[in-house]
Amino acid sequence: MTRYLTGAAGSAEKSLDGLRLFCFPYAGGAASTYARWQRLLGPKVHVMPVQLPGREGRMAEKRFTDLPTLVEDLDRELGPELEYPHVLFGHSMGALIAFALAQHRHARGARAPRALLLSAYRAPHLPPPEFAAPDADERELVDSLVRLGGIPQVLLDHPDWLHALLPIARDDLLVCSGPGPTGSVPLPVPLYAFAGTDDALVTPEEVRQWERYASDSFELRTVPGGHFFIRESEPEFTAELRLIFERLNESRLISL
Repeated sequence: MTRYLTGAAGSAEKSLDGLRLFCFPYAGGAASTYARWQRLLGPKVHVMPVQLPGREGRMAEKRFTDLPTLVEDLDRELGPELEYPHVLFGHSMGALIAFALAQHRHARGARAPRALLLSAYRAPHLPPPEFAAPDADERELVDSLVRLGGIPQVLLDHPDWLHALLPIARDDLLVCSGPGPTGSVPLPVPLYAFAGTDDALVTPEEVRQWERYASDSFELRTVPGGHFFIRESEPEFTAELRLIFERLNESRLISL
């Protein structure tokens, strides 16, 4: 099992049925963000949360601070699993990673995902979202995360836990602010983009501009909530995902 897939994420390795959903986290986030999704999405989808280094069970590993190097490592490590029918999902920073990985693999002729699901992030030709700088002081970084709803109350109540989160968030901000995906060739896969109705960081119109990167089909869907609507409106959002996967599974059966 690749080091990017731990625990229940490896359960799909022996099964060839159903689509695999690889989930990439937001800045400062981890694989546990998607812990409930397997139950919410049902047995026809294999939810495979991707655990980036330097967090949770990989805390001792060095974190990546630039997108191209991270994508190359993901492609190398996840390559065998990505040879099965799959979908890539990413929220915020995770959307940038998912798109860059799909673009990287497309450029080298590797198997494409059945769809790209990109959530709460501006299209890559736009400037990165205005957030705290990676070198911001601790108070500014915490205030920015609190404003967006990115810090659960339990972390605010435990300063030692919060102190452990901030270096992860800083390194992830470097990934977002550094060199992005190269080129702008549209990808030949359906692209679904999601925006929060009350997102203070990314507007629906900025998310809509992902359309220029889709040569197949594009849909923008808005979800109630702020920047972390995948947590605030998890049942409503995963209901949207179930509808998408029903469509993808139907088209897959027709093509077989």
